[in-house]
Amino acid sequence: MRPLKWRVSDPLLGQLAPLLPDPPRRFRSPGRLRYPARACLEGILYVLFTDTPWLEVPYRELGLPSGETCRRRLEEWSRRGLLLEAIAVLQQQLAGADRLDWRRVIVDASLVDAKKGATSSRARSGAGLVAATTWQ
Repeated sequence: MRPLKWRVSDPLLGQLAPLLPDPPRRFRSPGRLRYPARACLEGILYVLFTDTPWLEVPYRELGLPSGETCRRRLEEWSRRGLLLEAIAVLQQQLAGADRLDWRRVIVDASLVDAKKGATSSRARSGAGLVAATTWQ
């Protein structure tokens, strides 16, 4: 049986774990335990690989956190800048193993019109990211 593409292997988790730490729990009113980073990462990858909407992730059947939990964790990691670091580590690893097809890399250059002669404008959040679209 082939391994599922959205499952995170132990070696990969070993590389990404330092980049995706959980914040320390509060002493008073610690709240519910957070799902582990691995489970949330697998939920995010499941949505990316299957193109399933966040609210329709069959999390009970897959043993994952809910899609909403995974989406919130993705936003948290994005806000903290951790995803850019993780992507850079993965790109270096794939490029070093000669498994990254640089002909299929996309540079996101979002363009924003300056209305009515405005000298500055806000770029979209993904501007300037380099993302590998496929692996060989």
